[in-house]
Amino acid sequence: MSERVETVVLASEGLSSWITQDRKLLAMLQVFHDMGADLVIGANTIVEVSHARANIPRLNWALSRIKVEPVTEQAAKAAAELLKGAGLHGHKYAIDATVAEVALRQPKPVALLTSDSDDMTKLCGNQVRIISL
Repeated sequence: MSERVETVVLASEGLSSWITQDRKLLAMLQVFHDMGADLVIGANTIVEVSHARANIPRLNWALSRIKVEPVTEQAAKAAAELLKGAGLHGHKYAIDATVAEVALRQPKPVALLTSDSDDMTKLCGNQVRIISL
């Protein structure tokens, strides 16, 4: 990861891995932190990682250290356009599209940490560096 990154967007797997203190992810976040990159999530990613087994105090700790972008009406419409442009549709891709939309409007260069690199590549094109988790 020698090239500089301004913004790091975490999809649900990235946020979940941070909460569970996955060593590989923590090492990546340290590199990005040392670069001075900002960490960002879309607000609905919180919903995705909040479940019965989630460590809510740890989630709240992580959220206190990250920028949470709202999913506004304008953002939702832009995400719908991304889906249409990528030829994807349905609830399976809805949150992915909002995460992609958040990534695309951040200060560049942007890296997106996701477990769904194929769909995110379709949604973001070459404007965002997709890092598979």
